[in-house]
Order: sequence, then C-alpha cells, then structure tokens
Amino acid sequence: MAACSVERPRSGRAAAARGRRGPGEAPSRCGLVVALVLAATAAPAAPRTAKPDPADAPSPALKERIAALALKQVAFGSVSLLPVRFEGSRLAGPIEDGGRTIYCVSSRMSGRTFGKPERPKAAMRYHADRLEVIDDDEVCTGHRSQPFPELDAMGNKP
Repeated sequence: MAACSVERPRSGRAAAARGRRGPGEAPSRCGLVVALVLAATAAPAAPRTAKPDPADAPSPALKERIAALALKQVAFGSVSLLPVRFEGSRLAGPIEDGGRTIYCVSSRMSGRTFGKPERPKAAMRYHADRLEVIDDDEVCTGHRSQPFPELDAMGNKP
C-alpha cells in the first residue's frame, strides 16, 4: 500500500475533469484510510461486558425453591383444572437492582388454552434467605437467561 501523499491543488478545467478537489472541499482518501485503520484497531480495545461469574449462579437448592414458588402462582397454572405442561423454561438472575436481588422466571405453558401456548412470567425477590414474588416485570427485560429444567421437571410430573 502506498503512503498517502499530499498533492498541490490544481486549478482549471483539467483538474475538475479528473475529479480532483481543492483544499477543504472533501476528505482525501488518506484521511479515510487512517480513519478505517483507527476504527479497526480501536474495536478490540473497547470494553466488553463481563461474562457471568459461575459463583453468582443460584445453587441447585435455590433453583428448586424458585421453581416451587413459580408453580404456586396462578399465572403458572396453580389453580387450573386442566393439566398443564411446561417447555423451554428460563431463569434470569441474580439481577442486582437498587439493593435488591431479583430472579426472573419465564416459560411456555400449554394445556389451559387450546392452540397457542401461554407465556407466564414471574419476578422474585431474594432477601435474607426468603423468596417473595414481586409485581415488577420491567426489571426482567433485557437480562440474560439460562435454561431452567428444574421448572420443567417439577411442573410436568404426572
């Protein structure tokens, strides 16, 4: 690749016919190349989001407690006369929100409606080794979730 060179501006019809521009009219190719090189080298140096720490993951006992509390909710079919099945359950959390530790549970539940499955969701606050359901669905949006087979297993018992 040739180094960028600075040419003296030419005046007249010949320069205009070749597409040459005078100073200050448009950026040169050299400036474009430099900008692209800087952008390419700055991209790997940009801060990345930290991967979730395995130590932050809830314990298996806590996951079972979260699944049991979710299954007691009306949205998850606790008072349904028809049997329900759960598939593709997801757990997001722990989410730190204003000093609160929140876990979010979502699933695909079929059985109460014929055809399209329902999408129940629940947000739970964990504080002092207690779980309680909170009415705050907005805190769950935009957070990474992981498969939650404990809910599928507990909810699909015959």
